[in-house]
Order: sequence, then C-alpha cells, then structure tokens
Amino acid sequence: MRRSSTFARQVLLVRVGRRDGDAVTGTDLVTPDRRWSDRQRRRYGRYEAEVEAVMPVSPALGPATPVDESPAMSIPLLPGERTAARRAKFALVNACTLSSLMLGMLAIFLAMQSEVRIAALCLIACVAFDGLDGALARKLNVASPFGAQMDSLADMCSFGLAAPVVVYASLAGSVPPAAAAVACALVAACAAIRLARFNVSPKDGRFFCGVPTTMAAAVLALTVAIGVPVSGLVMVAGVALLAFAMVSSFPYAKLARLVKLPPWLWLAPVVGALVDIRLTFALVVVGYLVSGPVLWLRQRHTA
Repeated sequence: MRRSSTFARQVLLVRVGRRDGDAVTGTDLVTPDRRWSDRQRRRYGRYEAEVEAVMPVSPALGPATPVDESPAMSIPLLPGERTAARRAKFALVNACTLSSLMLGMLAIFLAMQSEVRIAALCLIACVAFDGLDGALARKLNVASPFGAQMDSLADMCSFGLAAPVVVYASLAGSVPPAAAAVACALVAACAAIRLARFNVSPKDGRFFCGVPTTMAAAVLALTVAIGVPVSGLVMVAGVALLAFAMVSSFPYAKLARLVKLPPWLWLAPVVGALVDIRLTFALVVVGYLVSGPVLWLRQRHTA
C-alpha cells in the first residue's frame, strides 16, 4: 500500500506553467518532478517508469490532404491550327469512321433477320470506309490520337463483333451451335487482342505482325457473300485458324507491298476469278495465310 500510494503521488504531482522562465509548451503540460523520482530510486533501490509527456490528441482531426484546386485542362481533339477548314476536314474523316461503325451495327441487325448476304456486303463497305478514313486523314493532314482511338473502337465493333455475328448466322443449321459459337467467340477475342497490341506496338512499314483485323473481316465477309462451297466443319476450322492468325507473330505483307508485285503474278488470280471465283478466292486466302509462316522461317534462317 505504501509503494502504491507513493507512485500515485509521483504521477499526480506535476508541474504546470512555466519552467525555468520559459513559456509553456505542449511537452510541459504533464511532467513528473524528478526529485520524487530520485527519492523513490534511493528508497527502494529501483527505477520507476517516468511519464515524459502527455500530448493531447484529437481523434476528430485527420491528416491534412492537399486539395488540387487547379482548373481542369481540356485536350484538343485536333492538334495544330484549328481553322474552320481543318475542322471540316477533321469532321469528314471522323464521319467515315462513324460510317464504318454504323454499317457494322446494320450488319448485326441484318444477320439477326437471316439476311446474311446483305450483312456481308455491309461488312465489305465497312472495310472500304476503314481504309478511306486513314487515307483521308493523312492526305488532309488531320491525323490525330483521337482519330486513331476512334478508328480502333470502330474496328472492334465492325470487325471484332459484327463479322463473327454474320458468320455465326451463316453457319446456322449446318454445324452444331456450340461449335459455331466457340469459333466466332475466338474471332472476337483475338480481334480485341490484335487491336490492343497494334495500338501499343511499334509500327513496321513493310509487314503486319499477324493478320490485321480488317483483312480478316474482309475474308469472312467475302466467304459469306460469294458462298464458298465448303462444309460447315471446314468453315468452323477456317474461322478458328483465321482468329489465331490475327494474334500470331508471323509477318504478313501490307497491301502497299502486294501492289508492287510483278504484274504477271496478278494475272493468275484474275484469270482464275473469271473461271471459278470461289476456288480462286479460297486459294488466294490460303496462300496469304501460308505466307506468314514462310516469311517467318526465312527471317530466322537469314538472321
């Protein structure tokens, strides 16, 4: 009892106010008298814990968070000089992109009504508008990051969604629905991967890395439009192969490079199209798909 009462006196006897003529600070609010500590140490031969300071803490006050009051900055959609003429050109280019998007939506609606041939023609028109907007943007000098993102989103709608929907509608009744659904879902997934990879990858002026989504959609649309005479299972396998070709690392020549081929190479497809357009189209598609692995092996051999 004596020890506990002594310790209680030690805690209660605090010095409040000025110390050695200095102003009161936050650390001087509760400070035990050191004389009592020395007396306890001499009397009991032990050291009692001292309370150095008691700081008042308010739980209602949290850490101050700086508030950013700077005004929001708007990024112009069209960089450079913003004249009326350039804005009109910019609007024309984006109108082509939106036309491709709208035609893709129309192709989906037509496919839902079993008008697969007309839907395939809408997809071919999407391919035409997709090539037109890029060419106009470069020619009119209104290319912008906004236009590139718009083009990518429109491609995903027209070529990543509308094209597999049209193919699925064309396969109705000829193959099991599950097989057609898996093959068309692969096209949508691989198109999304292909477009995302294209946006963040360095550009090569000679080759594509994988089959571009535009060309894949054109192949699917032409296959449905001209009615290539193949069985349903072969069609499903071809759709799945085309989907994997989009996300492959094989180099495929761009259209500008193909146009520069010798004229006699173009003579055979033209003559073949006059004889049997379906067979010629199938051979051209197979030849283009095989060219990627061939070029890849050639590059590895020469490296």
